[in-house]
Amino acid sequence: MPLRNILFKYRVLLLHVSFWVLYFSYRVYDVNEYLGFTRGALFTALPMSFNIVASYIHYLFILPILFRDKKWGKYFLFLILLLTVSIVLRILTENNVFPALTKNETYYQTVKLTRIVSTVWDTLSFLIFTGMIRFVLDWFELENKRKQLENEKLTAELNYLKSQINPHFLFNTLHNLNSLVYAGAKNANEVIIKLSNIMRYMIYESGKERVALSSEIEYMNDYIHLESIRLNNSFKLDFTITGPVEKINIAPLMLITFLENAFKHGVSDQEPDCWIDVKLSVDSRQLTYRVSNKKIRNVKQNKLKSGFGLDNVKKRLELSYPDKYALVVDDREDTYSINLTLQLV
Repeated sequence: MPLRNILFKYRVLLLHVSFWVLYFSYRVYDVNEYLGFTRGALFTALPMSFNIVASYIHYLFILPILFRDKKWGKYFLFLILLLTVSIVLRILTENNVFPALTKNETYYQTVKLTRIVSTVWDTLSFLIFTGMIRFVLDWFELENKRKQLENEKLTAELNYLKSQINPHFLFNTLHNLNSLVYAGAKNANEVIIKLSNIMRYMIYESGKERVALSSEIEYMNDYIHLESIRLNNSFKLDFTITGPVEKINIAPLMLITFLENAFKHGVSDQEPDCWIDVKLSVDSRQLTYRVSNKKIRNVKQNKLKSGFGLDNVKKRLELSYPDKYALVVDDREDTYSINLTLQLV
């Protein structure tokens, strides 16, 4: 059993014990002047013992009938049976013990309706109180399970979204690598190293909740390098970084999506004057990321097509940075740009 569950059970046990100890102490103090400590303790302990037994028979065996099976008729039948047995035994015991402890011998030698009602109400009060404890604890446990399931669902959804990384990039790179090796190009070995770095990052880092921003930037630089080989450097790219990136952690594979999109829709080895402009600035509280690119003719960019798509990017942002991000898309006739702001604290 997990330590957290064990500690929770001990706290529940401590709550119950504390309640009965406090009740017993108060009752003994209340009758001490009238009966003295010893007789007062016995006068309190006897009915309290019946209340404890009745309360926990109800708590452990009868309440679950209502919570688990939702059978009200069966629940009330067992409740009435419990009250009847408990009250009859309690009154008979009090009639044999209490006349010697109190001056009011007549009350504890007869059975009147008022005494029965008083005893029923006394017992029922403790059943209701301990039952409310059970209800509140079960509600908290149910809420914790619901939150746990919700977190597991969000984690599964987040992992699924991460797994949507564009496979075409890998296929294209392997195809280009094959061409380079076949042609005996000198940079084939460099492509293998860069691709190895990218795959290592995707396999080992993408599963983490947060990674170092510097590692994400390294990954992006490797991606840029491979794309420049694929496209024969037929584009201009400016990548400006400002701020203490070594001290910042972010959700993995968040920034690469927009860079992929810029390459896919803004760069072609058959189109002149292609360009991409990337600006990344950070401070201790905020990250600002802007990616702009020239639009290639006959390409629609009303949505991110690469990898996740704009909807999936927003889902990832919502899961990783709820209420802590702003994403602005500027889609013009000749240019396309995004501006992403993440609150880091």
